[in-house]
Amino acid sequence: MKIVEQIKHPIAFEMELFEQKFQLSMSSKVALLNRITHYIVNRKGKQMRPMFVFLVAKMVSNGEVNERTYRGASVIELIHTATLVHDDVVDDSNRRRGFFSINALWKNKIAVLVGDYLLSKGLLLSIDNNDFDLLKIISIAVREMSEGELLQIEKARKLDITEAVYYEIIRQKTATLIAACCSLGAASVKPDSSDVERMRKFGELIGMAFQIKDDLFDYGEDKIGKPTGIDIKEQKMTLPLIHVLNNAPKKDKNWLINSIKNYNKDKTRVKEVIAYVKANNGLDYAIEKMKDFQKQALAILDTYPESTFRSSLELMVNYVIDRKK
Repeated sequence: MKIVEQIKHPIAFEMELFEQKFQLSMSSKVALLNRITHYIVNRKGKQMRPMFVFLVAKMVSNGEVNERTYRGASVIELIHTATLVHDDVVDDSNRRRGFFSINALWKNKIAVLVGDYLLSKGLLLSIDNNDFDLLKIISIAVREMSEGELLQIEKARKLDITEAVYYEIIRQKTATLIAACCSLGAASVKPDSSDVERMRKFGELIGMAFQIKDDLFDYGEDKIGKPTGIDIKEQKMTLPLIHVLNNAPKKDKNWLINSIKNYNKDKTRVKEVIAYVKANNGLDYAIEKMKDFQKQALAILDTYPESTFRSSLELMVNYVIDRKK
């Protein structure tokens, strides 16, 4: 059994029902919109976000889920899909998960409008059912994701990112959405309980580990995941590079900054930067930090009684660290 299937196993029934409800939540009277949302549903990824919602809800409530849990999972997925559709426009990207992006097939104007539509559908799904606590969790996540992206753009211009700023960027950009999934799962079954904040923290820690793992792929020899050196080409400051920059002698530091600013399209120079980062413990340091976040996330799970749901979440934490792409 594949690891993702194994994780999904205790919530297989809920995930199937969720898919039906999710499709319904996108429906519109406009034929063009239905054609596009049908295309979106058929090219779904691993569905990690709804899995977090259902596993957390079941773990904190001894196996219970309710309509709020399904709505919460749908809202997260609607809003997350909206941000992806908009991201593809911003990045001028023609493909996502091996499929053509919405903007590649229907052009930017339609893609932006579809993103707006999905966002409003998500908000209304909460408002129509008085799920204001869930709506607040999701709205904070959307605000933070936007702030994180803009902070990264602002800092990339100067290349003056400290480790603390880097953590703040990835906390907002990546970790906040996984944190929202987990706190939302808890809030759907046990509103106003201490589980809501505890599970938010758990999701945040996994998100931090997830992003550091993503950064490490940029230094991989193999061709899975992102192409090697792409972050350097895009002048994105990641943890291995930040650590090395902050500890390099002045001469090396100047060479590194000059390489990233002025030679980031030069393949040979990018390879030299990657070799320098590897030789100066950049990767080892990032791996150590990633494992630290993993350990903290597992420690939170240990505060809950053993269950198949907890085991699946433990698998999920380890999968984030061990995945190959």
